[in-house]
Amino acid sequence: MSFFSTRGGACVTASQSILWGLAQDGGLYVPSMFPQISIERLTAFQQDSYQQRAARVLRDFLEDYAITEIETAVNSAYAIPAFDDPSIAPVKQLDTGTYVLELFHGPTLAFKDIALSLLPHLVTQAAQKNGEDREISILAATSGDTGKAALEGFKDVSGTSCAIFYPHGRVSPIQQLQMTTTGGSNTHVIGVKGNFDDTQRIIKRLLSSDAFRQKMNRLGKLPSSANSINFGRLIPQVVYYFTAYTDLVNARALRMGQPVNFVVPTGNFGDILAGYYAKRMGLPIGRLICASNRNSVLTDFFTDGTYYTHRAFFQTMSPSMDILVSSNLERLLYESTDRDPALVKTWMNLLAECGSFSIGAQRLIDLQKTFWAGFADDMMTAEEIRTVYERKRYLFDPHTAVASHVLDQYRSQTNDHTLAVLVATASPYKFSDHVLASLRGKKSVKYTNVFDCAEALQEYTRMAMPKQISELKTLPVLHETVCEKSDMESALLQKY
Repeated sequence: MSFFSTRGGACVTASQSILWGLAQDGGLYVPSMFPQISIERLTAFQQDSYQQRAARVLRDFLEDYAITEIETAVNSAYAIPAFDDPSIAPVKQLDTGTYVLELFHGPTLAFKDIALSLLPHLVTQAAQKNGEDREISILAATSGDTGKAALEGFKDVSGTSCAIFYPHGRVSPIQQLQMTTTGGSNTHVIGVKGNFDDTQRIIKRLLSSDAFRQKMNRLGKLPSSANSINFGRLIPQVVYYFTAYTDLVNARALRMGQPVNFVVPTGNFGDILAGYYAKRMGLPIGRLICASNRNSVLTDFFTDGTYYTHRAFFQTMSPSMDILVSSNLERLLYESTDRDPALVKTWMNLLAECGSFSIGAQRLIDLQKTFWAGFADDMMTAEEIRTVYERKRYLFDPHTAVASHVLDQYRSQTNDHTLAVLVATASPYKFSDHVLASLRGKKSVKYTNVFDCAEALQEYTRMAMPKQISELKTLPVLHETVCEKSDMESALLQKY
């Protein structure tokens, strides 16, 4: 299968799209077609393990990878004890008609583990296929969870290095500690005085810059990305929509072929785009419900068809969604234009130069047939955490709580009570201060240390603290670099 740039400037293989990350014209790689998984093929998934299902989905896209290579990669990536649940992404019932897809059972307690445990295998295989003997230098901006997951995935992987830029002071204390305590001889972590959009914009500019590539080449390095702009990050996420569906059929919550809705908390639009790809491949998805926090740029886009970034930026209790420029929306726009790269390029130029673009009434109507969007501010999010815990004894992290609140909005406004799956993106212990304050009230939480908050949360809920959190307390901070956003390139090059 070939891969094209959303802006028209490339035609590459699957391994090349994964190796290079971003097209040189600044566009994102997209598959030339969506392979179809029929109901008959989906039925065959029912008896498979997560690893077997993943291999079946991946091999339809990764045609220049041998089936044995894909099977080896998924079996290595999704193994116990790296994932503490043998089903990798278990589906649990919350109430009648609502289930939770738990994506936080990996080594860093976030959904990014699903893709970033696999990506290093795909990248190193891609380098071999394309005769690339330079070090693959992975660069990524993170709003909180991608950073640690990428560092963990690429740590000490031969022939690679991994440099992570995070918005200093704008991620949770646990997220920051997870990154800055990472070991490994090939890992680098740099705080940036700015927000995620600042870091993401500069990383994309560097990856599409000939001058930067030449500098890296002289150092014997090939820059690539671990953000979801890399197709190798996106395609493993498609898998868990299929596994969730077949698990629900196995549990007799659904009949094979019956539609299901997915509710996805999202900022950069990668996780929900994976659901859209699954739908295009034939998975019986009714609606994809896009859940945002107070930075509701996506909610507004799916409401009026205008994407507008010249607006206030809010730092919220769900920091992984504190994003105004949702990179993966470009891939959806490409499909909404019947794959017109010239129009996509025009919109992306307008976004860069003017801060907004509009897609027109008819395209909006077409998108609204699949997508519905809502948002929750911090007060709503805290109330959702408390209410769901008190009524159902299920503990949400702040991002998943946003999704739960938006699902209630959706059902109230549409009267659509199709079985729905909340995509749970992180462990509540990654945000123990906010979760504890939501349960007990801010005034009753006097802890200033995040580990005291985590211990208090464990005592209050009797929900065991993950060892990944308790172990952080004694790990030394190994990465202390903080730079201005204008100095990101020089800060990176100094690491080499």
